[in-house]
Amino acid sequence: MIKVNLALQGGGAHGAFTWGVLDRLLDEEEIEIAGISGTSAGALNGAAVKAGMARGGREGARDELNRLWTQMGALDDLRIPEWMSWMMPNLGALAGGLEYSLPYTFANSLSQMASPYVWGPMYRNPLERIVEKFNFDDVCSLDGPRLFVCATCVRDGKIRVFTRDKISTRAILASACLPTLFQAVHCEDPETGADEAFWDGGYTGNPALFPLFEPDLPRDVLIVNINPLVREDLPVSPVEIQNRINEISFNSSLLRELRAIAFVQRLIEDGAIKDDAMKNVMVHLIADDQLMNELSVATKLVPLPAVLMQLKEAGRRAAGRFLTDHRDDLGKRQTADLRHMFG
Repeated sequence: MIKVNLALQGGGAHGAFTWGVLDRLLDEEEIEIAGISGTSAGALNGAAVKAGMARGGREGARDELNRLWTQMGALDDLRIPEWMSWMMPNLGALAGGLEYSLPYTFANSLSQMASPYVWGPMYRNPLERIVEKFNFDDVCSLDGPRLFVCATCVRDGKIRVFTRDKISTRAILASACLPTLFQAVHCEDPETGADEAFWDGGYTGNPALFPLFEPDLPRDVLIVNINPLVREDLPVSPVEIQNRINEISFNSSLLRELRAIAFVQRLIEDGAIKDDAMKNVMVHLIADDQLMNELSVATKLVPLPAVLMQLKEAGRRAAGRFLTDHRDDLGKRQTADLRHMFG
């Protein structure tokens, strides 16, 4: 049995790509998921896997993921008519169509001019009805993988990590709280016990890797990356610029932690510190940057069912390619080239 940790990025509706990756990994009986760190959509995916496995093993996890994303595709907020997804020849064309569609342009402009607090007592987080359907006895269970949910404390701008019985509906909503769209989520601070306001965890940990460094968890950390690290073309239109700012912002914390891991690995290789003085993490990446370069913040915000299904299939294919190329490396060696990434 090969034990791995999963680090699941946030990225709105693009989290359906992670759904596909998880669906494919659950096919592999010899791979055991020991820990999951998730932010925003990654937190929802992680909670679905945790709850499903606690109740029904691998099939339970797959069923819970299917339930989650079926509901995500039924969200009414920021929806574009479903026929658009069938009229477009591919996801890239659909992304371009969404960016300049009247409903998306109106919603995007409104988010920059009006606060989510203008709704007053009429406001309700649209994700709440989905998240509250999780069985939190299962999500917080001691059985199955350890789950870590990341959110950003508005007051001090620092990351908070919710785990075990600290995970709740409000903790997951906090992890997925984009402040231009949703009101800050108030819940108990897992560190102090005080009531705090939280925003999306992607600002400080997308996802946080450090919770996975605990001694009882394996060395392998498999990151499912849904925000492209590299875009070769210079963004010049307002939509392209906004999209790239979004990607850089939500990748910055992950890159910072990867750079720290690479630094520790060099120290261990050079004999500057003992191998057992700090955990020598082995990093792996599952991504499809070519596909994600065709998409944008518009397809993150608009959960069209046909798009979600295409992203799921893309995730399954990406996980399949990773397993074909690197199954035998798991538990033995790192496959992400951090030296080249930060050289």
